[in-house]
Amino acid sequence: MTIGTVGLALLFALTAALYASVGFGGGSTYIALLALAALDYRALPVIALLCNIIVVTGGTLRFQSRGLIDWPRIWPILVLSVPAAWLGGRLVLDKDSFLLLLGLSLAAAGLLLLVEPFIKRAGGGEPRDRRWTGHRLFAPTVGTGIGFLSGMVGIGGGIFLAPILLLTRWSDSRRIAATASVFILVNSVAGLGGQLAKSGLSSGGEAILAYWPLFVGVLLGGQIGSILASRALPEIWIRRLTALLILYVALRILLV
Repeated sequence: MTIGTVGLALLFALTAALYASVGFGGGSTYIALLALAALDYRALPVIALLCNIIVVTGGTLRFQSRGLIDWPRIWPILVLSVPAAWLGGRLVLDKDSFLLLLGLSLAAAGLLLLVEPFIKRAGGGEPRDRRWTGHRLFAPTVGTGIGFLSGMVGIGGGIFLAPILLLTRWSDSRRIAATASVFILVNSVAGLGGQLAKSGLSSGGEAILAYWPLFVGVLLGGQIGSILASRALPEIWIRRLTALLILYVALRILLV
């Protein structure tokens, strides 16, 4: 199955609109769509991370303007995740290893999207006290692991972070969405830096820029998603349909 650039741009715009409405960047779905389009596997993380940055920059500014970003609580998650994402992006993987890691990551992301409503219920109730004794170790450890994986495969990591924060009742759902948006932004920038530092990728900028319609698509889609906030379709159905697409691509990658 192959998808033309124009078709990809439209799908990217739709993806950006849906994800922006719930505070995510859409990296896992961009990767899935690019994999279906049979692009060079080395270009997948770079394009997906660039699209992430475009989408979540607006979301982060929106959350900041609403006072939902709790910087004193967020920095322990970010402090090690940023260098970890850069190192993950720098890691050189052969095609088979990359596709295996990508397939497993997409499968995990798809499953998390499917079970997130149950995670919300399980982690429901009042947020934990800010002095929770496990916080000092919990935040840097989680941030480092997700950041490293995100840099390697080209996703922002919010799709992994948000369910963990929900389950541990780290904060209320709006502030968790804001935290995920910041996490995606900084780790996408760091991961992109690592990817571009690899031998061969820094000189392939022209090939990446050939897909400029995708970047325009996510820019427009992200703005639309921020305005509409998914009023046309319930969030739970957005997540279910996205999860099924991601799982389908994961199975294709892992079984082919």
